[in-house]
Amino acid sequence: MKKIILILYILAFTSCVSTKSTIKNIDNDAIRPPIKNGMFIITEYATDSKYGVDADYPVNIGLLSAASEESYVKYYFNGLEGPNGEKIEFKKTETCCPFPTEHSNMGVGLLSLYEVNFEGSTKKQTFYFNTYEKGKVVCPKGFSIKKQP
Repeated sequence: MKKIILILYILAFTSCVSTKSTIKNIDNDAIRPPIKNGMFIITEYATDSKYGVDADYPVNIGLLSAASEESYVKYYFNGLEGPNGEKIEFKKTETCCPFPTEHSNMGVGLLSLYEVNFEGSTKKQTFYFNTYEKGKVVCPKGFSIKKQP
């Protein structure tokens, strides 16, 4: 009986992580944007409407330690504004979506979910961030690149 429970436990644990990543926009040669005045200097707009808002197309800001995540997500959103210049409000809500990665001691990474909205609006949107892999950091659809002060 103990063996059956152990086998079921192992199957349940290993079935949570796919052996192949579903993330489509990883680019190991990507260079993270420079930081100036507490924000990323973002110069390009996303061509895919899924960028940032779909678990398969997260904002890949890795390779980061867990302690750096909050700062780099802040740099990202500080470099953006709403389509009419609105300030962006955001907060981390959870982690999800395990995926295989070579950049974790456990061999598994998790995406961080952030709830995002424009100041003065109650409409919220979920953004996915990947701190384990690199990718092109761009402005998502529906947002604008903030001009440097």
